[in-house]
Amino acid sequence: MIELRHVSKTYRMGDTEVHALRDISLTIGQGEFVAIIGPSGSGKSTLMHTIGLLDRPDKGAYLMNGREVHDLSDNAWAVLRNRHIGFVFQQFHLLPRMTALANVALPLIYGGHADQKGLAHQRLADVGLTDRAHHNPNELSGGQQQRVAVARSLINDPMIILADEPTGNLDSKSKADIMGLFKALNQKGKTVVIVTHEPEIAAQAKRVITMRDGDIVSDKRQGASVAGADSGAADITPLAGDMDVIVPGGIKFFDYARQAIFAMVSHKMRAFLSILGIMIGVAAVIAMIALGRGAQQSIEQQLTSLGSNLLMVRPGSSQSGGVSLGAGAVTRFTFQDVAAIAKLTNTVGNVSPSVTGRAQLVYSSKNWNTQVEGAGTSYEEVRVATPIAGRFFTDEEVASRSKVALIGTTIVTQLFGEDDPVGKTIKINLVNFKVIGVLPSRGASPFRDQDDIVLVPITTAMYRLLGKQYIDSLYVEAKGPDTVDSAQQEVQDVLAKEHHLTAKEAQDSFQVRNMSDIKQAMESSTQTMGMLLGAIAAISLLVGGIGIMNIMLVSVTERTREIGLRKALGANNKDIMVQFLIESVLMSLIGGVAGIMVGVGASFVITFAAGWAVKISIISILVATVFSVLVGLVFGLWPAHQASQLNPIEALRYE
Repeated sequence: MIELRHVSKTYRMGDTEVHALRDISLTIGQGEFVAIIGPSGSGKSTLMHTIGLLDRPDKGAYLMNGREVHDLSDNAWAVLRNRHIGFVFQQFHLLPRMTALANVALPLIYGGHADQKGLAHQRLADVGLTDRAHHNPNELSGGQQQRVAVARSLINDPMIILADEPTGNLDSKSKADIMGLFKALNQKGKTVVIVTHEPEIAAQAKRVITMRDGDIVSDKRQGASVAGADSGAADITPLAGDMDVIVPGGIKFFDYARQAIFAMVSHKMRAFLSILGIMIGVAAVIAMIALGRGAQQSIEQQLTSLGSNLLMVRPGSSQSGGVSLGAGAVTRFTFQDVAAIAKLTNTVGNVSPSVTGRAQLVYSSKNWNTQVEGAGTSYEEVRVATPIAGRFFTDEEVASRSKVALIGTTIVTQLFGEDDPVGKTIKINLVNFKVIGVLPSRGASPFRDQDDIVLVPITTAMYRLLGKQYIDSLYVEAKGPDTVDSAQQEVQDVLAKEHHLTAKEAQDSFQVRNMSDIKQAMESSTQTMGMLLGAIAAISLLVGGIGIMNIMLVSVTERTREIGLRKALGANNKDIMVQFLIESVLMSLIGGVAGIMVGVGASFVITFAAGWAVKISIISILVATVFSVLVGLVFGLWPAHQASQLNPIEALRYE
């Protein structure tokens, strides 16, 4: 069944070469019970690992059932280890956080079996441990742990069982029990090869091979051949073909995910820290983007409230000699200016004069200091100020300086509460005014509450309340977006003409501001700020990804022996790599989902606590989630690759 021809294996330790196997030739038949004995360093374990396809020899040939296996791929070797070889290790190598049942079923995962629990229960029954199936290794005695290891080696009904010092860590009774198990298995036709340094254990085998310094110094048979030894010989005909072709495509995705979840649950703190990094990154992305979009939307609302295609005309230049002169420093607007601009019917749709000032409001026992603005009837259309309750004042009321007023929603709340203000009388600077309407809400900014305002006819404001002789500013509405520039130029020309100013003097006397330009500049600024906030948040997500990579690399180091065990039980490079990748992606996905909830919650907290506008975007949530999964995939790739490339025997020896 097994034939080694002139096999040699040399290890290099620094500048020293250790010849573990020296030109070994050996044949083991089906159904034999072989003990390999020798002192420490004699090469017996290396021979066992070579037979078990855990280590490749430097020279020589290895034939299994007459088929050469030395040159097969690592995947092919993984299939052979899983299907045809059962390992029993000296240190048991049971995964500490898995039950005895799960440890026994482990090889079935990499063999693609469906009824894993049923077969595992059956094998535990074979070794007399049915009642300990759901106990972890630390709840089992040494003998019971070794029985679990034997049951695991039998799970795929292998043709050969390899046991490396199976009784080295056991008491006398447990040794006798384990050897009894091996004898019973041999009686059933299984080929058993054990490595031991105890002569009394070797004496129970039918054949004893003695090694020293990498050589076989004796090979003795004891007693008759085992009855029925040739019965049940395994068929490994697939060795004749291309093993890479018949290697199964790996365990099902469910099994990959289950193993990854088990690893995460087994190392809760490590998984939590990884998830925490991604959660913070995703939450920051969502909250920052929501904050940026909220600010952009708030600014857009405030600009929209100014009106469309709007020009603002103010006296004085914006700068004179580097010093701001302020409103009214040079030119003083009059109603003649309003009439002149209104005649520009080709480009101008409406024009409304405006004066502003502060006033004290009183209603019943309540009072409130607010801004008073006087305006013309065109203000309703120019500033999109159609009342949400009541009506706007008329041309007759403007001409007669009527004492009527429209109030903002903030004043409604402060003075009237839940009462309807329309028709009520309020005092503005001790003058009685009738409330005829409520202005639409424009929102608040960090600098000013736009709903804290009283609007009265401009003539009333100038001559009854504020004592002004001149107009503070003009609102000019162009007929359309395509006439804004020409309207701006014509307004400048007509005002210069009305005040007898040259072009240079006009620049220093008044200014005409195009609100469309301001709106574009603000939108551009908020968009840039949003991108900046998103980039900062993305950096935190990137840092979280690096944290996952670091923790996964540490995980590879911590679980080196586990990886070696899984490979010894039949896992190939792909199995190990995909399992680690799924573990990384799962942590990122969980962190992403948690980050979405935290980010949305943080956005609402910002809204209620700071009063800042936020707007949660579904796109930002999707982007953050996809990005978190990609972070897990990208940053988990290198650790997964590192894990998959570990040599099984070196990994099992890792301390």
